[in-house]
Amino acid sequence: MIELVVVLVVTGILGAVAVGRFFDNSVFEAREYADQVRAIIRYGQKVAVAQNRPIFVIADGNRFALCSAAVCTANNMLTSPAGSNSGSTTSRAQCQIGGNYIAGWMCEAPPAGTVVASNSVNQVGPNGYFYFDALGRPYAKADAANIGVNNPAGAPSTFGVVAGQAALQPLSISVTSGANNIVIVVQAETGNVF
Repeated sequence: MIELVVVLVVTGILGAVAVGRFFDNSVFEAREYADQVRAIIRYGQKVAVAQNRPIFVIADGNRFALCSAAVCTANNMLTSPAGSNSGSTTSRAQCQIGGNYIAGWMCEAPPAGTVVASNSVNQVGPNGYFYFDALGRPYAKADAANIGVNNPAGAPSTFGVVAGQAALQPLSISVTSGANNIVIVVQAETGNVF
């Protein structure tokens, strides 16, 4: 009888601790969104190389999306290779063009309570974006004037240039939800994402 009571008490304690962790979705939401952001950036780079044209990663703090111009329209948005985005509540609210939700657009918005930050507010933040040229090299928002129709490979990139630092710095994007923080890194020269 004593053994049964001890087993029930231990099971109750473990259950109370596990239930709190089991119902905390912030760990899963942050990881899921970080994986979606990585996939969007990688896909943008691959499309830029495959289609031999610049592809813009719109990272305005409300969403990550892909377009063939700095301002997304129905004519220049990239469609998702899966046929649609996640269709989450926040994606439905943020992945709109002209007030209409576009399900087929390669666009994802962070879940409620998830914060996206970066070491470069021009590339990830209000009105932020960066892009890949036809060779898959990343370019900063400030370089947009250097890329043209007749010069798809563009001029030298300032992506990763930090004042006072000799070496190029990678773009660091952090996705935070609760106490969970996942960091996504985009290398300056190659555009590799990890």
